[in-house]
Amino acid sequence: MKHQPRKRFGQNFLVDESVVAATIAALRPKRGDLVVEIGPGLGALTKPLLALVDELHVIEIDRDLAADLQRKQPQLTVHTCDALGFDFAQFKKEIRVIGNLPYNISTPMLFHLENFAARIRDIHVMLQQEVVNRMAATPADSNYSRLSVMLQYRFTVEKLFSVGPEAFTPQPQVESAVIRLTPRDPLPWPAHDEISFARIVAAAFTQRRKTLRNSLKGYLTAPDFITLDIDPQARGQELSIAQFVAIANHVNARTT
Repeated sequence: MKHQPRKRFGQNFLVDESVVAATIAALRPKRGDLVVEIGPGLGALTKPLLALVDELHVIEIDRDLAADLQRKQPQLTVHTCDALGFDFAQFKKEIRVIGNLPYNISTPMLFHLENFAARIRDIHVMLQQEVVNRMAATPADSNYSRLSVMLQYRFTVEKLFSVGPEAFTPQPQVESAVIRLTPRDPLPWPAHDEISFARIVAAAFTQRRKTLRNSLKGYLTAPDFITLDIDPQARGQELSIAQFVAIANHVNARTT
């Protein structure tokens, strides 16, 4: 099928067979795995995956592409919908997620997947390299952000390899990278109230140049900083995930 890439869906189709092979090798699929592919597009990853696993589901928002995939691969389970609204909890067994995520939805997609971490064995996705660098960043790194903290709270994050624009058609204007996320079980730093934790992390990074004394003034007093052994003159990007959890748990204990 001759398909015109649609900008509204952020379509850049993977065409480099060596990148396809490297991505599938990183997944190391086994016959009994339940694999869910996000954004199969023209089927670059789909076709080789079908030869390796018995149960493959794909989520494709483009109705024309979804219909073509179903016609060519009748054994494939195609979900024609927006992956941002997909219920990954519907599966009866642990799932493995793979895909070339459209750059325009990559961050919200990752946060959506985070909601289903208990049902996921691992995630192997290709993203804009800038986003990958933020996901994998550590404290004091200029890329360390709310995204770093929230994803690393729930997952171990490993950047696997970079991918140049020439691996796609049409070519994007940015570099890409493949990353692996593995749910932490158990959580090394469990927050007693994860909603409160998320709000505190967001507040700390809303204005990156603000000190914690100012960005978290709605949560912490001067004595709180002393109790937590955290410098009020520090900034959000200097704190570890454990410290953010300690702040959230301290605030939660004080208000309950």
